[in-house]
Amino acid sequence: MTALLWYRRDLRLRDHPALLAALASGPDVLPVFVIDPPLVRTGAARTARLYASLAALHESTDGALVVRTGDPAKIIPALAAEVGAGEVHVTRETTPYGRRRDRRVAAHLAESGCRFAPTGTPYAVGPGLVLTGAGTAYQVFTPYEQAWREHGWPAPAGDPTEVGWRHGVDGEALPEPGDTHGLHGFAAGEDAASTRWHAFLDEDLTGYATERDRPDLDTTSRMSIHLKYGEIHPRTMLADLATHHAAHPAATSEDARRYVTELCWREFYADVLWHRPESAWQDLRGELSSMPYDGGPHDAPEHDELAEAWRAGRTGFPMVDAGMRQLLAEGWMHNRLRMLTASFFVKDLHRWWPEGARHFLTHLLDGDIASNNHGWQWVAGTGASASPYFRVFNPMTQATRFDPDGDYVRRWVPELAHLPGPAVHEPWRHPEGYARGYPPRIVDHADERRESLGRYHRARGGRR
Repeated sequence: MTALLWYRRDLRLRDHPALLAALASGPDVLPVFVIDPPLVRTGAARTARLYASLAALHESTDGALVVRTGDPAKIIPALAAEVGAGEVHVTRETTPYGRRRDRRVAAHLAESGCRFAPTGTPYAVGPGLVLTGAGTAYQVFTPYEQAWREHGWPAPAGDPTEVGWRHGVDGEALPEPGDTHGLHGFAAGEDAASTRWHAFLDEDLTGYATERDRPDLDTTSRMSIHLKYGEIHPRTMLADLATHHAAHPAATSEDARRYVTELCWREFYADVLWHRPESAWQDLRGELSSMPYDGGPHDAPEHDELAEAWRAGRTGFPMVDAGMRQLLAEGWMHNRLRMLTASFFVKDLHRWWPEGARHFLTHLLDGDIASNNHGWQWVAGTGASASPYFRVFNPMTQATRFDPDGDYVRRWVPELAHLPGPAVHEPWRHPEGYARGYPPRIVDHADERRESLGRYHRARGGRR
């Protein structure tokens, strides 16, 4: 009997428990991907990246991958009946939308006697498994990380020795990626993920603990994109990190430990969303529920000139603009810039964090609702283990600390490329700062910081 393997956030063959479970249940496996319309209503770059990953998976499955578009609750049961599948295997979903969708699909499958079989998780430790001594969810990262490390995770699931793919099932033509301009430098697929990962281990893990906040050096792994599409499992990465030091003694244990901590942040935010699904688009903590914000969903971009300047990377603050332009050009942004640009949106422009989070999700190739939206809440002071609201990132201080020679800004803001060294961070102080069309500052940071803190102190006394 054919087993149906429904791919979602796990577009690979190696270290894939659901694939191994499908192989154990029958002689051949039909791989399928459903283009679910609500999940592809994103920016062109993200859609192109998904389709590029599907093309790589299609090749890995020897052309057996079946692609269909529509409601999975209709397509999956119909396809299972069409091929006589007794089981539909999936990687267990953890997002609010994914969990609701899977319950609907499982119910429809049950009507025809087909079993819905979730196995594994996109995370090293499944969300909901790491709990406090009282059996509750962690709200602060540091104790979660300690408990997460103590809990541990299984070894990689291994590679399938031989897969009998079911061929000959009709599907739609593989969607073309379309405009791949934003995919420059981000090859898709499982092999590309493995190549990128091992290049990072060999070339850039050494020094990661001290250099990870330097966007000018461009030495971070950028593996978040491959993790987003499940082209590699974090369990594989953790296993590689555990053995890497012995073979490469130049990489300190602190470098590897720091990288594991960054992986843990991804797991922590997924855990928070698992326990509090409403926190995807609402403040996790209500202490600032009466905070007043400017703008809002009712304001079209043309009516919100400040927010539009932020989106376009024309705020007049070079480090902020460099980050926003990198986002538009590459579909990726260094984590230090994600924090800085989010802080500017929330605390210099006084906008509500979901508006900025939506912009990021539209453009980020690694856009993950748990990591992205809870990262925004970290900045806004409303989430789990949040930064205090009164911590307002100073664009100039951040620039001189993390881009000391101005190389990152010059890379993304060509209007300032003629300014030498750190002068690029404060063009208003240089006689040629505005000679090539760079815009003046749209706000005064010191004034907006005082305004933001004033709103904070007033909000602490009431509820919205």
